[in-house]
Amino acid sequence: MNLIGERIQSIRKNKQLSLSELSERAGIAKSYLSSIERGIQSNPSIQFLEKIGGVLGISVEEFLQEDSPQSSAKDQITQEWILLVKEAMDSGVSKEEFKQFLDSVKMNNRRN
Repeated sequence: MNLIGERIQSIRKNKQLSLSELSERAGIAKSYLSSIERGIQSNPSIQFLEKIGGVLGISVEEFLQEDSPQSSAKDQITQEWILLVKEAMDSGVSKEEFKQFLDSVKMNNRRN
């Protein structure tokens, strides 16, 4: 199974990048990227994933995650948190105010 290569290719295509564009922006050989995507090469280095991830906006951890019902649930939770933070920002809550709120909750949790 070539999950990493498939994931790279899928994200690259979703971002409408050609193989050449991604390899150039990431500073890696086009032939190596192609071989990873096609499953000819496997187990790319962390450095490779960092370079590709930097261009695609994906963390190394996201490349390595397996798709499962559990990860889908985590993605759903993550999306809910993102929406909650966005709603707070849209309503005028500053980053500092949000941080103070979190610190307050942490202190209350320690007391209980």
